[in-house]
Amino acid sequence: MWSKPFNNSSILNKGFILLALFVIAAYVAPYYLLGEDTHIRVHDNMDSNIVWYKLLAESGQILTLPGATLPNVINGLPRSALPSGLDGMVWMYVLFEPMTAYAIGQTLMRLAAFIGMYLLLKNHFIRSEKSHLIAIGAALGFALLPYWPSGMLSIAGLPLALHCFLSLRKDGKSASVFYWITLAVIPFFSNFVLSFVFFLAIMGLIWLIDWIRQKRSNWAFFSAIAMMTVIYLIKNYLLITSMFFDSGFTSHRNALDLGHNSFERSIELTFENFLYGHTHDMAEQYLIILPVIGFAFALAAYRNLKPYWLLGLFSFNFLLSLWYAFWYWEGWRIVKDNVMVANTFNFARIHFFDPAIWYICFALALAIIWKHLRFGKIIAIVLLVVQCYHLFPINEENKYSEFNTPTFKEFYAEPLFNDIKNYIGDDPSTYRVVSIGMHPTIAQYNGFYTLDTYNNSFPLEYKKAFRDVIAGELEKNASLERYFDTWGGRLYMYVAEHGENYLFTKDRNDPLEQLDINTDALKELGGDYILSAVPIENNDELGLAFEQEFEQADLPWEIFLYRVE
Repeated sequence: MWSKPFNNSSILNKGFILLALFVIAAYVAPYYLLGEDTHIRVHDNMDSNIVWYKLLAESGQILTLPGATLPNVINGLPRSALPSGLDGMVWMYVLFEPMTAYAIGQTLMRLAAFIGMYLLLKNHFIRSEKSHLIAIGAALGFALLPYWPSGMLSIAGLPLALHCFLSLRKDGKSASVFYWITLAVIPFFSNFVLSFVFFLAIMGLIWLIDWIRQKRSNWAFFSAIAMMTVIYLIKNYLLITSMFFDSGFTSHRNALDLGHNSFERSIELTFENFLYGHTHDMAEQYLIILPVIGFAFALAAYRNLKPYWLLGLFSFNFLLSLWYAFWYWEGWRIVKDNVMVANTFNFARIHFFDPAIWYICFALALAIIWKHLRFGKIIAIVLLVVQCYHLFPINEENKYSEFNTPTFKEFYAEPLFNDIKNYIGDDPSTYRVVSIGMHPTIAQYNGFYTLDTYNNSFPLEYKKAFRDVIAGELEKNASLERYFDTWGGRLYMYVAEHGENYLFTKDRNDPLEQLDINTDALKELGGDYILSAVPIENNDELGLAFEQEFEQADLPWEIFLYRVE
């Protein structure tokens, strides 16, 4: 009696879709229930992108012409260094408080990931309705990945875009208007240079191959590629202008000197990325997905099957890891040293395709198990549940609370920094600060005008001037000096004994006995105050007058304020 309602696969699939949506809702619930008390990622998130969006939303320069600058950062950060005014997330930060905008962005990203991967698998890879449970489960796993938050649809939206393009390729002019609308919206919530420049290049290559092989053009498919490309170019007008026309400044990216890995290290990095992924595109494939794929290959060989798609996509992912690793091989230096675009543009970023490909492979492997193994349906379902069970606890609240990192509220510590502003008493626009032992974006978030920063692009001339301030500390740490000189996206008040650690809270703030910075060079840049998370014992000989110590019981920082005399 109870089995009759479940004889209809369509009804059963709809039930599992609702269950998957409930799991996604539970996954993002901490953002809404805890608000600013949520633990979220610091690296390339709270230390950068969130503040970039906030600064831009408050700047009055969201839509502006090339050449404009924001005075809050490095005495005039070029506007082109921040997201486009046509970026959807910028307007989220205009409409909502930062944490609310962040929560909405996380929700949209995961819904798009689930819907896109489900539609892609159901319509193009696993067409049997009886097997659609695999598509639902794999799509749920894809939606629960620990995505780089500011990537938005740059990674999570790839399956949705691919589904639309494949549908347009198949149906041509008769394709649903839904595909056109979707492809027109995705650019406003994704990053062209991170992933979609490669994606659109591949779509163009597919169109060209079709044209050559079939001796006919699919103009609907071509028009969709062209439309999306044009939208990206319009959205990124500031970036395009600064790259190909007079930007008004020479970017520090022109002096990048990345990629000195040995051949042996490049081989190691290939397998590290293939097995574990990159911090910005983790697919969590090592424990379950890779063994499942390996078993599916063995089963296919035993059953005399030919899983071309699985083998092709699996091999393609390995080649992506190989390309990513060898982009930093020292053998490429001859190209990077002589071709500017090879030095300033990171062609290794095509590895952002990895997560989507892994979950397509996972679904294809499960489909083999489902169809060709005794009790395969039960085994496939169990494996899907196990993978999703593995992914769910990696949500930001769980993950970063275990790492004991500050919450959103604790990290930016607005009441504490308001106390510092009130103590100084002057309008923040009339003085400049730098930070030691913490990310400068904390001061930026709280309305201070900073001489230090973390941005993707800024004037090379300013980087050289800022280096004079910290040269003494860089000389004491060769690794730190190489990090700053070869990349230098973080213009930080580096301390040799701190290395690349920037979270010195009040339970971890041993004093600096001998800080070697050039306060004269700092003064020439306009520096007036140092906000230090640790005491500076040789402040007198540096010409730094200790003003006051600031802390609050419920916040992690203890800030020592020094005035540059």
